[in-house]
Formats: sequence, C-alpha cells, structure tokens
Amino acid sequence: MKIKIKRILVLIVLVIISFLLQTSVLKHIAIGSITPNLFIILVSSFGFMRGKKEGMLIGFFLGLLIDIFYGVGNLIGFYALVYLVIGYLNGFFKRRFLADDIKLPIALILGSEFSYGLVNYLFLYMMRSKFQFIYYFGQIIMPELVYTILVTLIFYPIILRINQFLEADEKRSAGKFV
Repeated sequence: MKIKIKRILVLIVLVIISFLLQTSVLKHIAIGSITPNLFIILVSSFGFMRGKKEGMLIGFFLGLLIDIFYGVGNLIGFYALVYLVIGYLNGFFKRRFLADDIKLPIALILGSEFSYGLVNYLFLYMMRSKFQFIYYFGQIIMPELVYTILVTLIFYPIILRINQFLEADEKRSAGKFV
C-alpha cells in the first residue's frame, strides 16, 4: 500500500509542477505566442511507460485542471477527454517501450501533439466557422509541435528518471515481503 501512495504523491506533484510551469514560466519563453505543451509530454510519457490506465488518469486530471482554470466557455471536460484519450492511446505502446531508445517517445509525443492540434482545430475553430486550416496548421500546429519536441529532449529524461526511481523503489519494497 505504501508503494501506491508514494507513486500517487509523486504523480500529483508532477501534475502540479507541469501545470504551474505550463501556465506561468513557459508563457515568458513563448516564441510568437507559441509555448511547448508539457502536458502532452507528461501524459504521453506516462502512457507508454506505465500503460493505458496511468496514462488515462494523468491525462484526465491534467485536462480537468485546464478545463477548470482555462476551459472552453461553459464546457468542462473537453480537455480532460482529449488528454485522457491521448494517455490511453499511448498506453498501447507500453510493450514496445525501451528506456534506452528515445525514438519511440519522440515519435509518440510528436503524434500526440499533432493529434492534439487537429482536435483543437476541429472542435474549437472549425465548429465556429473558421475554415483557415492551412493558416492554423502553419501558425499554430507546426510551431507548437516543433517547440514541444525540442522541450521533450530536456523534459522527457527527467520523467524517465523519476519513473525508473519509482519502479526501483517498488521492486525493493516488494522484495522485502518475499
């Protein structure tokens, strides 16, 4: 039981730190009002490192924080659903995940960020009769995607080390009972 509580506390701290960094610090290093998406990095990383369930949970709670603080009009749950699905889909790659290989995480985060941009366009812009996809793609989706991938090279190794620490701690604690 102690193992789960420690993991849950660490994940809550990671979610809060990511939220604070995304909503405050990264706003100051925006390039042309584009900021990297730490939430995609965190949700995708835990999705493919820990599986569908953990990816969904982290995605849901991060998305819910966004909905509560910066939601779309009166709609609560849009971002919670988007990030939940991203975490779930990344969880399918848990069996293919190797800690030494950075290509899979980069590819999955790239795909997740691209999907996130398309979903935002479809539901937040196109539904409001804004059909300038080429403009949105070139000015919003691609710059954010590139910026997120660059920040992934810094942020992902930190997430990986935290996960490895938690897994080693869980194995040590499990070994005490045997």
